[in-house]
Amino acid sequence: MDPGELTLYLHQHIPLSQAMGVSVVAIDENAVTLRAPLAPNLNHQQTVFGGSASAVAILSGWALLHVRLHAEGSADRLVIQRNLMEYQQPIFGPFTARSTLERPDHWRQFTATLARKGRARVAVAAVLEHADQVVGRFNGQFVALAGDRGR
Repeated sequence: MDPGELTLYLHQHIPLSQAMGVSVVAIDENAVTLRAPLAPNLNHQQTVFGGSASAVAILSGWALLHVRLHAEGSADRLVIQRNLMEYQQPIFGPFTARSTLERPDHWRQFTATLARKGRARVAVAAVLEHADQVVGRFNGQFVALAGDRGR
């Protein structure tokens, strides 16, 4: 899956991503990076709305898991279970969210549990950046449910 394909998938299946102007900048086995512009994510202070920053961080984590499971031929359903968002400074323009697995060494255990029990949890971290500065950090736990249940 390339960045253009993933961007299209997100826009078609998660309409908020299109409304927020989210695009996929980079994909590799270990990370997904999304970019969002300021204009559709603006708050009353002329900075990025905190909910938008959080949504892009969650979306980057979801996208990472989607890409990894898709590469393994798995059609699993992913949902966020819980998250923690730390806002380190205001975001005055376009920003990125780069997600990675918190514990890459747990991936095989995650997929084995998913295959065996039909449900598994995995932790993802993301770093938000604007103008080459870290502006926020995200940690989230996602749940995968086996099978293509209404996706």
